[in-house]
Amino acid sequence: MKLYIHELSGHSHRARLMASLLQLTPEIIPVDLLSGDHKSKAFLAKNPFGQVPVLEDCGITISDSNAIIHYLASRYDKDRSYIPKDHSEASEVQFWLSKASNELASSVAAARLVTVFQANYDQEALIEKAHQFLEIMEQHLIERNWFVAGKPTIADVALYSYTSRAPEGGVSLDNYKNIKSWLSRVEALEGFIPMPQAIV
Repeated sequence: MKLYIHELSGHSHRARLMASLLQLTPEIIPVDLLSGDHKSKAFLAKNPFGQVPVLEDCGITISDSNAIIHYLASRYDKDRSYIPKDHSEASEVQFWLSKASNELASSVAAARLVTVFQANYDQEALIEKAHQFLEIMEQHLIERNWFVAGKPTIADVALYSYTSRAPEGGVSLDNYKNIKSWLSRVEALEGFIPMPQAIV
């Protein structure tokens, strides 16, 4: 099993975190985004979108972080605890995976791109958008320990990485006590590995 990542990518950490929670130890292959490794012919053959992470396992290649965590959980979690068996709960997981790919990525993660990777975005507008999404997360976590099914699922894994590093993009978590408590619960899971902190 090989996992191609960039250390400061939240999408990459999402995949690494899922693997670690499942006690998997993929070979980690760094991809230097700043040097353009992700645009090389060899890497584009693995993912034509030129994005990390990419997982290679058992002769297949998977090149989307949410697809990777779903694959790892469905293949290697013998108890299937990270993907609910109940159809309603499974659909809720899919809902939050979608939010991680869309609302979270286009607000919290995008604001961080400005600070960490010097992306040319309107950071103030992104910060405002981020707080709108975080408030929805905060309200959802009232009287809930986890996002779905009363236990950790791949939804929590998908949402954790960028949320935990929101302050690196100028998005304060000070007013989100439920989110901060949830982050602490994720960090207490056996096998948890932190997302590296960017120097900003």
